[in-house]
Amino acid sequence: MSDLGFDRRLYVRGTVLGYKRSKSNQYENTSLVQIEGVNTKEEVAWYCGKRLAYIYKAKVKTGGSHYRCIWGKVTRPHGNSGVVRAKFRSNLPPKSMGAKVRIILIFLTRFG
Repeated sequence: MSDLGFDRRLYVRGTVLGYKRSKSNQYENTSLVQIEGVNTKEEVAWYCGKRLAYIYKAKVKTGGSHYRCIWGKVTRPHGNSGVVRAKFRSNLPPKSMGAKVRIILIFLTRFG
């Protein structure tokens, strides 16, 4: 909490659960994400279309930073318990299972 009495975060945390799958097949182009504080299919509707950021640390510096980001988008609900399906620009790596993602609440496409 800040001194003004509210949190200044412009994102909500989420957890990567895994890939979309059936009994025998796995679809790596769609990831399942559990959003913090979202527990019903109705609450998910507001997040559809919101951007996601999977931020990870790499060994080699690129652009002056060790941190890299894979952007994605919430596409639709998955089931009735607040899980969403998300598609990322490049498929998430297997090490991202259980990792945190950020769901950006205010996404500015143009500045100024």
